[in-house]
Amino acid sequence: MARRPARCPRVGFVSLGCPKAASDAEQILTRLRAEGYEISGSHDGADLVVVNTCGFIDAAIAESLDAIGEALAENGKVIVTGCLGAKGDIVQATHPSVLAVTGPHALQEVMNAVHAHLPPQHDPFVDLVPPQGIRLTPDHYAYLKISEGCNHHCSFCIIPSLRGDLVSRPIGEILKEAEILAEAGVKELLIISQDTSAYGVDAKYRTSFADGRPVKTRLYELCNELGELGMWIRLHYVYPYPSVDDLLPLMAKGRLLPYLDVPFQHASPRILKLMKRPGDVDKILDRIAAWRKAVPELTIRSTFITGFPGETETEFNALLDFLDEAQIDRVGAFAFSPVAGATANALPDALPEEIREERKMRLLRHQEDISTQRLEAKIGQTLTVLIDDIDDDGAIARSAGDAPDIDGLVYITDGQDLDIGEFAEVTVTDCDVHDLYAELVTE
Repeated sequence: MARRPARCPRVGFVSLGCPKAASDAEQILTRLRAEGYEISGSHDGADLVVVNTCGFIDAAIAESLDAIGEALAENGKVIVTGCLGAKGDIVQATHPSVLAVTGPHALQEVMNAVHAHLPPQHDPFVDLVPPQGIRLTPDHYAYLKISEGCNHHCSFCIIPSLRGDLVSRPIGEILKEAEILAEAGVKELLIISQDTSAYGVDAKYRTSFADGRPVKTRLYELCNELGELGMWIRLHYVYPYPSVDDLLPLMAKGRLLPYLDVPFQHASPRILKLMKRPGDVDKILDRIAAWRKAVPELTIRSTFITGFPGETETEFNALLDFLDEAQIDRVGAFAFSPVAGATANALPDALPEEIREERKMRLLRHQEDISTQRLEAKIGQTLTVLIDDIDDDGAIARSAGDAPDIDGLVYITDGQDLDIGEFAEVTVTDCDVHDLYAELVTE
């Protein structure tokens, strides 16, 4: 009688946090599949569970600890990785029965823990994994991490203590990964890091090689090379350094999407100094004006913190005035949260939570008029959009000004026959606060 083959070891996986954490998760999932592990969609169907955590703010810590507790309750065998794992003994103190804890960007440490508690049954077979690896995004877009860590020490942030100083990936390695993703049918690359503008600083912009060609390890050269692949290239987490100005000609030529995600955080010079952030607001406004002059269709997204320790009503109103002057297209806001280990916690004049939250909501309401006016200006325009989904009401897409999951959408009322992952030409017919409505361009 033929012996029934043994079931492959099965790993459940939970991934929380930002796109950088998702990129770490994709690397772990790719290695697991390459070594013959199956990935389970539920805790109770797995031999053990890996929980990739976030530890940036208190709410994220609570969510991560809850996810670990749920995995322990439903499975019992849990390995923890990610940013929360780098925050001392909080995981072991809350959940002492976890099998192992690692910090972020710890592929080999996670695999060592998996091997120790669930050994693979056979040697890796590369053909178990698609060339582009295992990804958590839809087939038509992907995150591409270009560096790890950060050299800044913003007073509200603990990322350098969690992920270390800036370490840029070799440019040839990045470009090879991008080529593989393009060959797999990816239409949009979202470039991520802790500080995208600083790419190559740690390597002193040294010349490296890509396909045997010398290429400088610097953001301009990286973007110029990526622009050859025929995909949408979208930049996230860009500090407003003067070097960003060099990227505008690439946008004007269509090699980069006319989109910049720039976390300004505030507009008061005193608050920015307390945050340890760049603080010359006039220069920032001048730079934004120059960017828009070079690329009129540029979309700028930013995030701001309200209720920072010592923030006065006058300084908060200055932030609202900055929004009016800068005309930022997309805005996210966060009420200040005293993250354990952040130096901002020791600053005087901490504000009550209700004031922090009230200012956040006031900022978002203020921004609604700006966002609506920016979108109204697009009515009648023809846009290229990327189709994300199809439903009974038509197609759901994104324009060059819309990053997935954080920006708006384009609803195509006659797009039922389009295909997910394809580009389409549409004419904008209407808008609301966040989204556009459009119809297909007809001959």
